[in-house]
Amino acid sequence: MIITVTLNPSIDRTFDTERLELGEVNRALRTHLDAGGKGINVSRGLHQNGVATVAVFPVGGPDGPLLVAELEAVGVAVHPVRIKGAIRSNVTVADADGETTKINAPGPRVDEAEQVAILHAVHEHLDRGTTCVIAAGSLPEGIAPSFLTRLAELAAAQHVPFALDTSGAPLAAAVRAGGLAVVKPNDLELAELVGRELLTVGEVRDAAREIIAMGTVAVLVSLGAHGALLVTADGSWWAGGDPIVPVSTVGAGDSTLAGYLSAAGKPEPERLRTAVAWGRAAVQLPGTEVPRPEQIDPAAVRVVEEPAPGLTLKEL
Repeated sequence: MIITVTLNPSIDRTFDTERLELGEVNRALRTHLDAGGKGINVSRGLHQNGVATVAVFPVGGPDGPLLVAELEAVGVAVHPVRIKGAIRSNVTVADADGETTKINAPGPRVDEAEQVAILHAVHEHLDRGTTCVIAAGSLPEGIAPSFLTRLAELAAAQHVPFALDTSGAPLAAAVRAGGLAVVKPNDLELAELVGRELLTVGEVRDAAREIIAMGTVAVLVSLGAHGALLVTADGSWWAGGDPIVPVSTVGAGDSTLAGYLSAAGKPEPERLRTAVAWGRAAVQLPGTEVPRPEQIDPAAVRVVEEPAPGLTLKEL
């Protein structure tokens, strides 16, 4: 079973429009409401594809029961932790050309006692044969980046791999602390982490190896429409496919990570192929909908071992 930890969950409200016009009245063609937050999206994707998972997250305020109900309605196992603050609502506007505009609220304040309760919730499931813990998403007010290290240490004490998908200061602190099985930045987040622009495959690979040298096993770099690059100490692989017109890109990276985690135990190229296939399927769905098995097409994904370092990312 895979435990996902979402420290800043949300209710995601998506509005599909023909075209978004700033400063004007815009009318939605359709609306979607989904349980949101990066870790929750990972759990939704795993469950949809038959992988056992439980989602741990704080809940509070009027949208808290709605979040739990949305997940329970589709059969995702949940372990909500009550907090005094109110969880957030995020708003996405997706137009017919595939452009996505997203507004994320800041989220609640989570105090130390509530953070300890989250750690206890994770520990409870670690005692039941968990195969991986993944923390994903932003940190709300009150939770310091060091909390991610506490989670990693909790998993390590049970010899369980710890994966991470976050950005900024929390990612930097966790990478410096080490002990990570995989991190999943996009190319811009990786560039921020190493403090320089990354334009070529070789530059991304070298930056990922810097992260690996600090104690991370693998770096899965999402490149948006240009696929993804997986880097370990021993090799690197690129995967992608023919261009597609996205319906919504929101949550596609979470499906990519879910695909990678679902393929644990397989060779790295196959894990990458699975990850990219899940991500490609996700961008062809509305809102933050996660793909079903019949919508995922690994055969449409090409994998290249040791891609040419001089290639620019736009050439992939």
